[in-house]
Parts: sequence; structure tokens; C-alpha cells
Amino acid sequence: MRYNEKELQALSRQPAELAAELGMRGPKKGSVLKRRLVKLVVNFLFYFRTDEAEVAAVLLERSLLLGRTDGAALSAGFLEDPERKYHFACGSEAQCQEWMGALRRASYEFMRRSLIFYRNEIQKMTGKDPLEQFGISEEARFQLGGLKA
Repeated sequence: MRYNEKELQALSRQPAELAAELGMRGPKKGSVLKRRLVKLVVNFLFYFRTDEAEVAAVLLERSLLLGRTDGAALSAGFLEDPERKYHFACGSEAQCQEWMGALRRASYEFMRRSLIFYRNEIQKMTGKDPLEQFGISEEARFQLGGLKA
């Protein structure tokens, strides 16, 4: 997926599915836990220094939620680069659970599985393919063949 700085800035200003100030440690060696404003918008995870407007983002594509590392901490990694992990410290165990669910639902893979599921349900009920009207019903990414459960 391609995007530029202006597009990221505009997207980062959109309403968030979830936002909070969390402790965050990036994938760089020697990185330490720092307080960041973390904001989930669609399938982008934005993080900001609390004293700056500069934005950084992680695209949640081909992501793998690694789970909780502690009672109120979680880590997220990527399938193609298992060493690239982001660690988050939440304020409570409940907040950690909320973030894990939101990150799981924001992944491209989850959205794709959901689209295919609902597409099939609508086809069963109506007998028509709901994607046909958009001219994308035959695209490989919307087919069950590539779906991994």
C-alpha cells in the first residue's frame, strides 16, 4: 500500500476506533518504554510524542498479535519480520484486553475474512453477489481460495 505524508497526516486526524496514552517501545534495539499518544484509525496505528505534532504510523497489514507479555502489557509483531515487535504498557488489564481486541479487528486479514463471510451470507439470503455491482467480485483477494482459517 502506498501513501504519502499528507495522506498520513489527514488520516491521523480522523476519529479513532481507540485512542489512549500508553507506554510504547518500538522495534529498534535498545529502545526504551516511552509515553505516547496511540491512536487506532482503520488499520493504521498512529503514535505521537505528547509534546509534538509529528506523526508516526504502523500499517496493520500482515500483522500478528503476539499477545500479552504481562498483566497490563501486550506486544504486536509482523508475519514477514518476526523480530519487528512493538510493546505497549496499558493502564490496566481491561485496557490491555480492549487494545488487543481492537488491534485484532483492525488487521487486514480480519477485515478480509469478515468481508468474505458477510459476502457469502448475503449471497445465501439474496442469491446475488453484493460485490458484483462494484465490478470486483472476481478479484482474487475476495475469493475463499486464499482464505486461511
